[in-house]
Amino acid sequence: MPFALGPRAISAGYRHAAFDQIGSTNAEAMARARDGEYGPMWFVTSEQTAGRGRRHRPWAAPRGNLASSILEVIDVSPAVAATLGFAAGLALETALQKVSVEASLRSAGSDDMKYSLKWPNDVLAGRHKLAGILLEAETLPSGRLAVVVGIGTNVVAAPEGTPTPATSLARLGVQVGAEDLFAALSDAWAEFRDIWNDGRGFGEIRRLWLERAAGLGQPVAVRAGATIVEGTFDTIDDQGCLIVRKADGHRIPISAGDVYFGSAASAGAV
Repeated sequence: MPFALGPRAISAGYRHAAFDQIGSTNAEAMARARDGEYGPMWFVTSEQTAGRGRRHRPWAAPRGNLASSILEVIDVSPAVAATLGFAAGLALETALQKVSVEASLRSAGSDDMKYSLKWPNDVLAGRHKLAGILLEAETLPSGRLAVVVGIGTNVVAAPEGTPTPATSLARLGVQVGAEDLFAALSDAWAEFRDIWNDGRGFGEIRRLWLERAAGLGQPVAVRAGATIVEGTFDTIDDQGCLIVRKADGHRIPISAGDVYFGSAASAGAV
């Protein structure tokens, strides 16, 4: 089955390029932007050999997984563009719910699979990482900002030895192809991209994201380099920073870092 956009994405004017195998969909998308492609355009494959996640961690997609990147060239600041990652999380969570329900109906199984969003860019199934999101931006000679949002989802296999234990849809009993997930994702992206509206709708994106947030109100530790901030995950602010509330009530905004909940948080994220 070939990769194809969903009907909402098609009607909204999105295009896509599919690859049997590629090094990195993010790298391909940004290269196209430098060559004059303005999008909105998806780059998608079921086998990625040189992908990467945050902090340059490798993120390979063995055949059958989904590696996808959306290119948007927009007139916003990098700080505003960064909040698009939250819309991406909502789009992926929505797509995962859709394909999970459809898979359960086909198999007459349970349809109570729940996913949550872990700040800043992961989708979890229970306590396990199912997907990661990497947002990259570059100012073009025209002065506009090329934004590439890479979304990697473990459909048939999950990596071992990751900082957060990983899982896959297949391991969860959700039998779905990368092609079906991509079609649902492209439609959900069109929906939440419209809500985000070049950052003007981030208030609504923030509200929806917090409804699905993992660890909200729980003990949290955030590691940024050699520094660890511990407290309670209070909220995210209107720039997308994670707010950690200390025992004395002081609220600390965190713009980047690795997040640990529960026992890992109480142990100082070690």
